[in-house]
Amino acid sequence: MRLHSLQHIPFEDLAYIETWAEGKKYSVTRTLLFKDNKFPTLNDFDALIVMGGPMGVNDDAQYPWLSEEKRFIEKAVSANKIVLGICLGAQLVADVLGAHVYKSEYKEIGWFPVRLSGKAQDSLVFRSLPPEFMAFHWHGDMFDIPSGAIKMAESEGCANQAFEYNRRVIGFQFHLESTRDSIDKLVANCSDEIGDGKYIQSAKKMLSVYNEVKLINQMMRTFLDNLFTLKERKML
Repeated sequence: MRLHSLQHIPFEDLAYIETWAEGKKYSVTRTLLFKDNKFPTLNDFDALIVMGGPMGVNDDAQYPWLSEEKRFIEKAVSANKIVLGICLGAQLVADVLGAHVYKSEYKEIGWFPVRLSGKAQDSLVFRSLPPEFMAFHWHGDMFDIPSGAIKMAESEGCANQAFEYNRRVIGFQFHLESTRDSIDKLVANCSDEIGDGKYIQSAKKMLSVYNEVKLINQMMRTFLDNLFTLKERKML
């Protein structure tokens, strides 16, 4: 299995997903959009992972590569690739599918619970997650659920936390791939976003929950195992 990631900034990489892929002996390639915008051909990968970043989906003037990136994501969706968008990545996928992306009422930065929707039990992949679980968050924008997609999760601070489209296209507003190292990097590079807010934790609090990191990575592993098993069995 061949994974390709779209990485927007140096400090938001695949994190635990790369560890998982190495364990599976899957190949991993990358487009580092902060360096160049060289995209692979559609025949070069089986799954596309779109990572997070501090920019917004409509910041094309500041980040001209966003327009080409959205066209590339659209092509991957149309080619029936597995597409997993995380945080900004989920917002980009939602935008490509015609949904509105906008400032959320609340920023979510830190560890907060996520609840699955009633529809999640009908999903071959989301039903592997607990009905409610703690996840890591770092976002100020949110997406509407795209037409034809199914809402899969929510939180108190963000009504739309996840969606599934055509079974193979997934959006996570939250993070299950985060590691202690990746959270350290976010805190080091984006500390100016940590302020007062109902759903904003201190850096000390975010970095003190080591056991939660292990738990979210376990959930990420189970989710990816299920998703790629379905792909290998041609059930997607």
